[in-house]
Amino acid sequence: MKISQLRAVIAVAARGNFSEAALELQLSQPAISHAIATLEEELGMPLFARGRHGAVLTPAGELILYHARQAVEHLEMMQREANLHKGLHGGHVRIAAFRSVATHLLPKAIAQFHFSFPEVAVTIIECPAFVDVENSLREGRADIGITCLPTTDEFEVWEILRDEYIALLPPNSTIAGKQISWEDLAAYSPVMIPTTPCGRILHNHLKTVEFSMNTTTDIQEDSTIVSMVNQGLRAAILPRLAAVPIPQQVQVYTLPVPLERVMGVAILSNALHVPAVFTFLEMLKKFDFQSLAKSTCS
Repeated sequence: MKISQLRAVIAVAARGNFSEAALELQLSQPAISHAIATLEEELGMPLFARGRHGAVLTPAGELILYHARQAVEHLEMMQREANLHKGLHGGHVRIAAFRSVATHLLPKAIAQFHFSFPEVAVTIIECPAFVDVENSLREGRADIGITCLPTTDEFEVWEILRDEYIALLPPNSTIAGKQISWEDLAAYSPVMIPTTPCGRILHNHLKTVEFSMNTTTDIQEDSTIVSMVNQGLRAAILPRLAAVPIPQQVQVYTLPVPLERVMGVAILSNALHVPAVFTFLEMLKKFDFQSLAKSTCS
């Protein structure tokens, strides 16, 4: 069954004869007759009674006409929606990110994009960790992701931000000198670190330093870890952006051997996207996330 056959049925029913329907559709009369005849053959019943006074719908044809109009209307709506997406007068961009980025960085970037393209909808998909961001891309639930680098070859990535890991000490802590040592941190054993893959990055980093420190990942939420430090219960190591907002009383130090998590924009390689996604992606690559993160953390 073809859309041209359905259009022919609608035109013949409206005009009452094949000649006028052919003029309306800018086709020849034999083409209209063939379209109707092949559709009738496919359905196994006549749709029109032909006579000297033109073509009149049969009872079955009346019912088929209703569905033909519905089908053509829905197909036209599909085409209109596609045209809207192609022209950036509509469309939908889904961006997956872990909490700290979704909370502190993306809203401002989205606001900037919305100023130029108010008809494009942008949705944030908040994920527990960057592995969930990448799974959202693989499963087609997100168009763009903010993840940690490096990642696998299945993604195209662009670096946008470097976020340092920091040591957080309780308000009444005292250390000798301005720079913290691993021994200073170990005094608060076990030191809290994230349960997310960001915690695994830190674990691997700690294996490279000449000091063995007892750590724990028994708390999942970054905000809970910061609150524990603020109450003087333990010390912690977190990415700076994940620790924000940091209570004024909490003492903040750069790690004895500095460490950063490198974040980037990612899309699936060779994925097909509507223009709105590519336009949003170009904006993300130019957006100054580093300055925004610095002002957020200050």
